[in-house]
Amino acid sequence: MKYILIICSLLLFNLGQAQLGQPTTVKGTILEAETNKPFARANVEVVGGAYTTTNGAGEFRIQARVGDELVIRHEDFQTVYHTIGKDDDIRLMVEREVKPSASKKYSSRKQSSISPEVFNKYLDSARTALKKDAKKSVEFVAKALATDQQSTLSNPQKAEAYELLGDIYSYWKQYDLAVSNYRFSVRDGETIDRQLKLAKAFMNNKNYQESIALYEGMKGKRLSNYQEVTRLEGLGDTYRNTNAVDKAISFYQNALTLSEKHLFTPKVTDLNSKIGEAYDAKGAVEPAQDYYENSLNLANNENRKRAAEEKTKVADFFNKNREFDQEIELRQQALDDIEILATEDEAAAPAQESALTAQKQNYKIASAYASQRNFSEAITFLKKSIAEAETDKDLIVQKDATRKLGELYREIGDIRKAEATFKDYEVIVDKLYVQKEQEISQAARFSRDLALKQTRIESLETDRELNESRYRLAVENQTLVRESNSRQKWIIGALIALALALLVAAYLMYRNNQQQKFANNLLALKSLRSQMNPHFIFNALNSVNSFIATSDERAANRYLSEFSGLMRSVLENSEEDFILLSQEIDLLEKYTKLEHFRFQDKFDYEIKVDDDIPQDEFHIPPMLLQPYIENAVWHGLRYKEDKGKLDISFSLKDAKTVVVTIEDDGIGREKSKALKTENQKKQRSKGMSNIQKRIGILNNMYSDTIRIDITDKYEDQTGTRVQITLKKRT
Repeated sequence: MKYILIICSLLLFNLGQAQLGQPTTVKGTILEAETNKPFARANVEVVGGAYTTTNGAGEFRIQARVGDELVIRHEDFQTVYHTIGKDDDIRLMVEREVKPSASKKYSSRKQSSISPEVFNKYLDSARTALKKDAKKSVEFVAKALATDQQSTLSNPQKAEAYELLGDIYSYWKQYDLAVSNYRFSVRDGETIDRQLKLAKAFMNNKNYQESIALYEGMKGKRLSNYQEVTRLEGLGDTYRNTNAVDKAISFYQNALTLSEKHLFTPKVTDLNSKIGEAYDAKGAVEPAQDYYENSLNLANNENRKRAAEEKTKVADFFNKNREFDQEIELRQQALDDIEILATEDEAAAPAQESALTAQKQNYKIASAYASQRNFSEAITFLKKSIAEAETDKDLIVQKDATRKLGELYREIGDIRKAEATFKDYEVIVDKLYVQKEQEISQAARFSRDLALKQTRIESLETDRELNESRYRLAVENQTLVRESNSRQKWIIGALIALALALLVAAYLMYRNNQQQKFANNLLALKSLRSQMNPHFIFNALNSVNSFIATSDERAANRYLSEFSGLMRSVLENSEEDFILLSQEIDLLEKYTKLEHFRFQDKFDYEIKVDDDIPQDEFHIPPMLLQPYIENAVWHGLRYKEDKGKLDISFSLKDAKTVVVTIEDDGIGREKSKALKTENQKKQRSKGMSNIQKRIGILNNMYSDTIRIDITDKYEDQTGTRVQITLKKRT
């Protein structure tokens, strides 16, 4: 029995490592829509993968897989998202955006400035609220910028206000808005510090080439020693993010030399740590360890929080290199620091999303002990991690630690505790799914609110410029009367152009909103799909467990072999919104065969596929049909006294429509409901709700391609018929 459990564990591990496809070279060209001129040095990145830039002809080549998402950024056009298809030769036409220009001033107008006391009061309030309430902080800056018609802000005041807006958005990780406001700030009052902030915001927004160009453009200017260290460090960070590790190390080394010379102690610590991280990234373990030892010693002389941060980072390095004893020792020290930090000051307590939480460190200590096969210590620390995560309501760590604990119980052969722990894991996954849905909704609302406030602030700038234009027109009206009709046509044309520009801006905002909705739908689909796989795998593992429980080793081995093929098919398709109908039929045959293998004394089945169906022309969401077959077997046929029948048919209704029919002659839905416990009813409701949500999102995204009808097969309410109408995607 232990041998079978080990095989099952290895099988699941190997399946989790299965790749969805081999990378290939994708080619593309980026051109300006109006002039057809190429865009050079645009940032091209595969989400979670490779990075490159376009050449002088606007062309690029990058390693990617079919289905990967490309993100293309440049400061002169809106970010473009493109999903790679088969034989995809990308040709993108982009519209160039107008950069913010310096405000015009007219000496003929008598202008009054806002009171410095009022202006500074609003900005001080914004700084106070910066780390507590982003929307309130932005609102205070908006009030500072909202002067009346008879007064105006000076350029230094506007530069200070926009710089503060950039700081707010940077802190709350709204990097695209940070870039916009830092650019306004540099426009109205160019300083080295503001340029450094803009360059860092470009890097955080993954506009790497713009960041590098701005950092390099500051070379040779009159920078203070600290500003030069910041510039060199920023270049190192940017090149590190583009995987140019050797260049990153060179800039970090120059920054470190200058920091040591001028005794910038915190910078010396950070740069030693970053150099160690860079050497580790290129596989140079010995120099990486040397620099990490330096950063550890320096961090211990700074403050407790910085020391704890560095200990966790170096512990991760030791874990990567399988030096588990050193890892455990550092994490134990970090735990002591975290405990003291939590008692010293609530504001100094580590945030849940950082590495400085007791539950995360205990989980990693447990993982290190598990890697050493010291299961008793590993289980002890996992229990601590679970308890602390539950106290802090950290569902992510609680989920990971609970799953790891179940795996260790299974590893040591304590099947009863393993099963109980995996049931706890399922409950936590359900809670985490609900929490993630709420977080997605809150994040979308947060971003939308900030974007609306930013639009209001930018409209103030537009209104101010329009007011100045109106005043100038009024002053010049006397001379315009004496001028020719052609001059009047020029003015009218300028107003029309302004109106067109506003219309274009409104269109771009609408398009960005639609792209955001589409991205939210994709994220929701991914969450729903991720909930199906654990449910399906646990049901299948329960079947294996039943064979093991009856000591039917041959049946268990045979079931595992079939289960392996099915799992590979499921994982290969798990990231796709739609797969070919032929792939779904193959997956369905494997699954139904496994169910029949377990309940062969309860039902027979038949799968009929119309030969006229062009299976490779129709697409269907993966794992759409499996839950209905599972319901037919588990809730209909399984309870029937005599042997039942399951019929699955695929028929071609017309050239664009396929009808899938799943029929069983089981006890029927009403009798099945009467036999269920309250918990089973709740679970089924969740499963069906998941399917309905997926279909609703997909129909919204792809124009109503799926319809499902469920009826009783016979008049006495026995048997069930499910009809899925699938339309060809256009």
